[in-house]
Amino acid sequence: MAEALFDQIPVVDLGPLVEPSAALDQRQELAEELCRICHEVGFFLVVNHGVSDGLCDDVFDMMHQFFALPDEQKALIDKVNSRHFRGWEPVGAEYTNNRPDIREQIDWWTEWPAHAGDVEPVYLRLLGPNQWLPEEVLSGQRELAKQWFDELGSLADRLLSALSLGLGLSGDHMKHYFGERPMSLSKFIHYPPTPDGAAGVNAHHDTGFLTVLAPGPTAGLQVQNQAAEWIDVPCVEGSFVINLGEMLQTMTGNYLVATAHRVITTCERYSAGYFHGPSLDASLAPLPLDDRFAAAVAASPHHTSAGFMARKEETEAGVGDIASNYRPSTYGEQLWNYFSRSYPENMALHYG
Repeated sequence: MAEALFDQIPVVDLGPLVEPSAALDQRQELAEELCRICHEVGFFLVVNHGVSDGLCDDVFDMMHQFFALPDEQKALIDKVNSRHFRGWEPVGAEYTNNRPDIREQIDWWTEWPAHAGDVEPVYLRLLGPNQWLPEEVLSGQRELAKQWFDELGSLADRLLSALSLGLGLSGDHMKHYFGERPMSLSKFIHYPPTPDGAAGVNAHHDTGFLTVLAPGPTAGLQVQNQAAEWIDVPCVEGSFVINLGEMLQTMTGNYLVATAHRVITTCERYSAGYFHGPSLDASLAPLPLDDRFAAAVAASPHHTSAGFMARKEETEAGVGDIASNYRPSTYGEQLWNYFSRSYPENMALHYG
């Protein structure tokens, strides 16, 4: 029997997760709905999410101010100067599947004390400080970034708790995997109009646990369904787009899926993402799930064959873009693979 195809992106009201008065059965029902969506689609929009009014407006104002600056001022926090891969990068600096992404962006990660440049395991070299513009150039950036991390991190925690319940686990089960030094990413992005034959960001899976995206009012984000058709993500005012990363795909034995997506835009576009991640040494060991989840994967060719983003050396050897069977054992190893394939020049500059 042919597998069902999704042709639209669900919109979910998160009221039962946010409202203290919500009954337990309402929360459980929502948890199971989210788990089903993440099994069948891997993408959804959320409304009534509990993030404070005005936060997105402030973030988008900040992005407009930053990306309007001359390149020589943006270059004060150029990512090439950070061995921790933090800061601004110009259009075309990041590669996805060996193809440049037509966007510029700022990456700010969770800050932890830096290790020596030759520390082992190598992924510990990713810990360190962010780069910030002087206050006289862009005021309030640190405080706004901290609020963004805090509020979107809390939303991501609520969603992970719901997914845990939907998988038949305790609501705090996934928190045990996060460890003492979580490493999450905030990515603030400016897309110029996409040239013919290119992409603002090429088709890919996200790396971590879960992504929360403020997509802005301009269309362009597309999600690939089971028939390799590209489905447009609608613009819903006040919503966030949620999708899963490869960590949850790994840990659920492909029951939850990291769905391929890309951006192609005819207009200038801004978006702001938050990528929820645990400690670098967090294990990607399988979750203790009921046998029915493995049975559902076995019955679905789409889930059974779901691949992962290829490592740089695999791509060079001819492995397809999202066709790797390689499974890293820790989140840090997963991130190191991401930086190696996405920033080969930066990696060579800092680490040979």
